[in-house]
Amino acid sequence: AYLYVRQSTLRQVVEHEEGRLRQYQLRERAQQLGWPEHHIQVIDCDLGQSGASSDREGFQQLVAEVGLGKAGLVMGLEVSRLARNSTDWHRLLEICALSDTLILDEDGLYDPQLFNDRLLLGLKGTISEAELHVIRARLQGGIRSKAMRGELRTPLPVGFVYDERDRVVLDPDQQVQDAIRLFFSSFERIGSALGVVRHFAQQSILFPHRKTHAREVSWRPLDFSAAHNMLHNPRYAGIYFFGKSRQRRRPDGHTRTQWLARPEWLVYQPGAHPGYLTVEQYERNLEQLRHNGRRCGADRRRPAREGCALLQGVVICGRCGGSMQTRYYHRGGELVPSYVCVNKLGQCQYVHGATVDAAIETLILASVTPLTLELALEVHREVGRRIDEAHQLRLQRVERARYEAALARERFLAVDPRNRLVAANLELDWNEQLREVAEAEAELARQQPARSEDSAETERVRALATDFPRLWKDPRTAAREKKRLLCLLIEDVTLVAGRPVRVHARFRGGATRSLEVEPPKNAFEQRRTPPETIRKIDELLEDHSEESVAQLLNEAGLRSGTGTTFSARMVTNIRIAYGLPSRTERLTRRGCITMQQAAATLHVGTPKIQSWADQGRIVRHHVAGRLYLYDIGGQQSSSRPTSKGGAL
Repeated sequence: AYLYVRQSTLRQVVEHEEGRLRQYQLRERAQQLGWPEHHIQVIDCDLGQSGASSDREGFQQLVAEVGLGKAGLVMGLEVSRLARNSTDWHRLLEICALSDTLILDEDGLYDPQLFNDRLLLGLKGTISEAELHVIRARLQGGIRSKAMRGELRTPLPVGFVYDERDRVVLDPDQQVQDAIRLFFSSFERIGSALGVVRHFAQQSILFPHRKTHAREVSWRPLDFSAAHNMLHNPRYAGIYFFGKSRQRRRPDGHTRTQWLARPEWLVYQPGAHPGYLTVEQYERNLEQLRHNGRRCGADRRRPAREGCALLQGVVICGRCGGSMQTRYYHRGGELVPSYVCVNKLGQCQYVHGATVDAAIETLILASVTPLTLELALEVHREVGRRIDEAHQLRLQRVERARYEAALARERFLAVDPRNRLVAANLELDWNEQLREVAEAEAELARQQPARSEDSAETERVRALATDFPRLWKDPRTAAREKKRLLCLLIEDVTLVAGRPVRVHARFRGGATRSLEVEPPKNAFEQRRTPPETIRKIDELLEDHSEESVAQLLNEAGLRSGTGTTFSARMVTNIRIAYGLPSRTERLTRRGCITMQQAAATLHVGTPKIQSWADQGRIVRHHVAGRLYLYDIGGQQSSSRPTSKGGAL
């Protein structure tokens, strides 16, 4: 005989001892039916587990023993103790019927092989499952009704407490309020949860934390999980909400949490209590987080980072419409950005970023110049506000540490000195609080803001206020700040690779500007002879040989694409590469002929032609080396000079 003992929750196990004793008393019934005490086994390892769950170790053990034919009787105080769902209950009935096992509860003894007994057991199982549904429906209905009125007490995040009338109010601790307000203002400025965490770490600012259902607040460095949860929590915008998730049971018996979209929430009441944000600010923060989390798409917008790429996060591919990635490579010892679009089909297009960034930078400077004075002064004031906020938090940390140290001192002085065990612990606590005071004061002194209207740094900022281009190009202006300013002005930039690169900038507000930017030259183009030099060579070849052309170019200070001086061979290669007519072709078009052709035309010997050229009687043009072409000017053999050397 097997006795199955179960209670649904650990609280019932602790508080409802009588119900558990009633279940153990069923052993006496088994003894009355003829089972000796050593043949009665108790399975009570499922205490504290719900009967609706399917992964109960004790119930599975019971089913296994019955299936192996080792059980003659299964006992439970009531059907609900064995199972709260029809699947487990009817499976147990089938196995008991096959193994000829009886079932005993508080009402009687049943044989699952008999139709009437099996029908009655089936009804009891169905009623037990329905009873669980009714109980759950009543409890959930009461909770939902109270939540619809906004009166259901739910755990509050750090920064909120319940007052004596169960109303949600801001935490009366001013340091907690200032830390939370600094967090949200920092996110609005930085645009990244991880960036805010890094900012707090750099400034050595501690952040309040509180466990669920706890009242005490602890101070420790801000982590990403806490920052992410705060940005998604509507409570900080004064919104009361309920029902943002739903529990679903999986086939293995475990539950799965399903997060619902905003329209599916059961309760969403803006303005239910004071908050640290407006609803509009909360929605903007969520939108920024959605932009940060997108891995692809045209609407992707990343928070500004440290890289030198000015258009990081706002550049769009003009071919496929996807977001372009930012990559860097080294060129001439410097880090140069590039923008690449990679989709499912591979690389869509590649654009060098240096020239595009320069063009957008020029566009921004031209657009922002009328507002430079007010913008720079506002930046100066904003920097001052940030310093004051961080300094105020450090002052409050020192004040809190001193208060805790004073309390520890009072507790130590109030104890009986003869009670050394208690006094020693209180003394250790006092020393620990004194160390905390020393650390807080040291941090305050180290981070003491040096802000004076007459300081050189302030004068430098004010001097740059009237010259925004110089402020933009100042080496001390971080690339991240430039990107944040760009995002305030420009919505996105669309690039189409080519020669030139087509750039389409869309400003916030709808205005657009289109630019054409020449990409940087590649290695081949950088070694190519300049077009002006090519035109100069073409002009000089009309009247000079290639040797003379090279000499004249060098005298003029012109150089080749590789930066070297010209030679006759180099001029020849350039002429051939660019398809320029040779010196011979140019002279031939002008009617010049060789010495042999001139001698045949004038019916004289070649020595005579050379003699006449030396005397200047006919024009001789140098081609290359010892090659010359002659211009006889349409003279015929009838007009040639006599053998005595008479005039032509």
